[in-house]
Amino acid sequence: MTEPKLLPAGTVTILCAGYAPPAVFATPGEALAALTGGPAAVHTGDVLIRDDGTPTGPAVRRCAQLRALAEAGRVLVSARTAAAVRDAVPLHDLGLHRLPDLTAPERVFELGEPSGPLRSLDAVPNNLPVQLTGFVGRDAEVDGVRRQLAGTRLVTLAGPGGSGKTRLAAQAAAGGAWPDGVWWVELDAVTDVAGQVAATLGIPVEPRAGAVRSVATELRDRRVLLCLDNCEHVLDGAAEVAAGLLRSCPEVAVLTTSREPLGVPGETVWRVPPLAVEDAVALFVERAGAVRPLFALDASSAAAVRSICTRLDGIPLAVELAAAWLGTLTPHQIDAGLDDRFALLTRGPRGVPARQRTLEGSIAWSHDQLDAGDRAVFRRLAVFAGGFTLAAAGGPAVLPALGRLVDKSLVLAEDGRYRLLETLREYAAARLAEAGETAAARDRHLDHYLALAEAAEPELDRDKDAWRARVEPERDNLRAALEWGLAQEDPARGRRLAAAVAWLWNLHGRGHEGLAYLKRAVARCPADRTPVQARLLTGMGLVADTTAPFDVEAARQGLDLATELGEASLRARCLSLTALGHLYTDLDTAWDITFDAEKIAEDAGDAFARDSALMLRGIVRFAHDRHDEASVLLAEAAEGLLRRGDRGLASTVLSVRSAIALAAADLPRARELAEQAVDVAAPLGDFHRVNTTLCGLAQVHCVAGDVDAGFRVMDPFLRLVEAAGDVFVPGMARVLGELHRRRGELEAALRWFEREAVPGTLMAAQGLPERGAILRALGRPEEAAEVLATAVDLTRRWSLPSLLADALDQQGYLAEPEQAADLHHEALSLRVGHGLRLGVLAGLDALTALLARSGREADAARVLVSASQARAELGVPRSPASQAELAALGLVTAEPPMSLDDVVAFVRRTRGGRGRPSSGWGSLTPTELSVVKLAAEGCTNPEIGTRLFMSRGTVKTHLAHVYAKLGIANRTELAGLAAAHLP
Repeated sequence: MTEPKLLPAGTVTILCAGYAPPAVFATPGEALAALTGGPAAVHTGDVLIRDDGTPTGPAVRRCAQLRALAEAGRVLVSARTAAAVRDAVPLHDLGLHRLPDLTAPERVFELGEPSGPLRSLDAVPNNLPVQLTGFVGRDAEVDGVRRQLAGTRLVTLAGPGGSGKTRLAAQAAAGGAWPDGVWWVELDAVTDVAGQVAATLGIPVEPRAGAVRSVATELRDRRVLLCLDNCEHVLDGAAEVAAGLLRSCPEVAVLTTSREPLGVPGETVWRVPPLAVEDAVALFVERAGAVRPLFALDASSAAAVRSICTRLDGIPLAVELAAAWLGTLTPHQIDAGLDDRFALLTRGPRGVPARQRTLEGSIAWSHDQLDAGDRAVFRRLAVFAGGFTLAAAGGPAVLPALGRLVDKSLVLAEDGRYRLLETLREYAAARLAEAGETAAARDRHLDHYLALAEAAEPELDRDKDAWRARVEPERDNLRAALEWGLAQEDPARGRRLAAAVAWLWNLHGRGHEGLAYLKRAVARCPADRTPVQARLLTGMGLVADTTAPFDVEAARQGLDLATELGEASLRARCLSLTALGHLYTDLDTAWDITFDAEKIAEDAGDAFARDSALMLRGIVRFAHDRHDEASVLLAEAAEGLLRRGDRGLASTVLSVRSAIALAAADLPRARELAEQAVDVAAPLGDFHRVNTTLCGLAQVHCVAGDVDAGFRVMDPFLRLVEAAGDVFVPGMARVLGELHRRRGELEAALRWFEREAVPGTLMAAQGLPERGAILRALGRPEEAAEVLATAVDLTRRWSLPSLLADALDQQGYLAEPEQAADLHHEALSLRVGHGLRLGVLAGLDALTALLARSGREADAARVLVSASQARAELGVPRSPASQAELAALGLVTAEPPMSLDDVVAFVRRTRGGRGRPSSGWGSLTPTELSVVKLAAEGCTNPEIGTRLFMSRGTVKTHLAHVYAKLGIANRTELAGLAAAHLP
């Protein structure tokens, strides 16, 4: 049989017109002159000519792919051709586009005027990997996989390592109809498949729902192709993801590559065949051109190359490995070298497919051609996971060897990093074990990453974004180093590493994984009383912030040890972490702790601990509606947190500042801060932090009357909630409850408000006024009254003015006019006194209704028109239900509207008589009753003032009025009467 030849034809211009075979011309001008219309493409490059005169090679393929983008009538021109003819013909620059071969983007020009956007690979959202080499052959396989995906939702490309599964999958994925995206997930060095899928797609993982349900919920109504590459070492995880998507996402397809099937019902297994001999030869020639540019198949080389490709069973990786040796060997030498290797491996491991043994032989032969030094470097690279840097591999001393390994395709070079294909890594690991060097290599690996982590630590206090950029790419290596270090008889290095990278687990929803490492590190030396143990405990408290915010035990233990050791910075941080746990349970204690933390941090020069304490103090002041004080504290904290890239805390600060602006009815500022909070939190990928900021933004939309926008912001979150069921993010339930309430969906709103009432926490009080309002609107006044009585009691006990005012207003709607007036006016006074302008608007509506039902329609109309004008100016519309209730009153006035401040003064002046007895228990006002209740409980005047938001002198005045009305002289008599009258 005469072997086909591929001979170089030099640099020519290729024309692919219509469905005709490619044609070559000596110059671009000649090619353009041959055009008879579109669709067509013109490209210039080096080609090879087959025996029959057909042009072939990468340049011809490139032209054909460009032609595939040309719709009827269009003529597309590559950048190289355009550079030669730009002045001669009219060309329009269409910009950079990725072609279907997945290589780097190509600048494309159109002959004449453009006729619309180009439907390139970029037209569909995707993260398909850029390929550094062209895709050769397999046209039938690519079409077959695409057809299979069109009719089957789970296709697994199965075959031995190196058989070309990955490239075939990527090529098939590049041409499908997936309008919502094609997403590639590399599982080479991954243990958590679902987590990696979520991270790749940018889907926050709700811990209780888990990653699979979180992803399925997000994708359930999208047309997406998900590609899972290299599943063989994580079959269970890949099967779980695939099955979850098949069950829940009717328009999602999954394409996987694996050495064995996933075993999931509905799976179609596509056995990847070896390359056809002609395709294998073409691949060998093309890859050979990278190491020997003038290489061609002539009479002396064609037979040897065909023999190499046949005996390698057409396995692409084996062919490429063999071709890489053309830099130093002839095709005949390569063919001869394979003879001995295959003879040795014919009796290889039983039960392993023949092609896998063949690949093993190819790798072994390539490995044996290395000198001893290069072999040593190669096998020691087996300890790296997820890639490595030159410094990690050994620095300049190993660069020559590393370069030779890259040249031989034993190591991949990617964006300044290196990695081994998993097949090659496994082979290297076996050689490492044979050499008895595994422990030494893993020790060096641990030492390197410990040094890297400890050297990076100072950046945590200067620039956390820089720290993340430096440390996050090494996450897989850090895992491997931790596993090795914590398993040693002396775990000191592993413990130091765990302490150094604690912040790593505070990101991307990896808290549970990080806590596991930190707990193991602590447990290895449970009686240790050194700074390392204190740092580990502090790290546990830090990571618990994202996984178990009420669990402060580790922070308490860290505080005790840091105090014992005199570690001021750690002490300040543990104090703040402890205070964080008290935010929802004991605000006064949280305030006291953060005050101490700030002082200690100042003395220790720990800016992060100081800003953390400032933030927590600001949040306490915000909870008490002391917004001016809170704003000063939060602004000071934000400056340092943002400057250092402390995104988690900074986004929280911005969200609270947005809430303060919202309470003041400054919607533009509230929206600006809420959007900034979302932007700051987004890169963290943390479920709670990202969604907490989204809750704040949705609340702004809600208050602005754009309920649909609020639901759009919350939609991804709602999907997770539906999947997970019991999900907790602070503020979530109140926002969703209010959104449903604004839509008039009262039963749904009530269910949301009921979800956040965590007993024994601040949240137990936060949704009660709204629950009372909804129950009242649903015609359930007795239940509403009970809920609101609890709300008033809790909000007074917690000193929460805004919530107390809301509860008092709702009680006023249920009360008789005289008592209602006291309740509404007390609520208004609280809001005015604390600058709660948004609440003032709600209070004016309540007083409008009260004035109307008290027969004072003229005053009610003046209040209504003035409040309506204020709402219009501030951009704060009423809810449709509230607007309808007020409109039903039929109030009209010719009086001009007053300013917001003036109408508040007006309703206070026109309060009028109350018709209450002048003495006896019935003469006491609601405020006086509140004072009596607290006095009877044994509270001092200052304590009563704190609880009721009034000065000590005002408390004393109220008590004097009470004594006069009741005809008593002291607290003892008051206690007796209170026992008889109070419930």
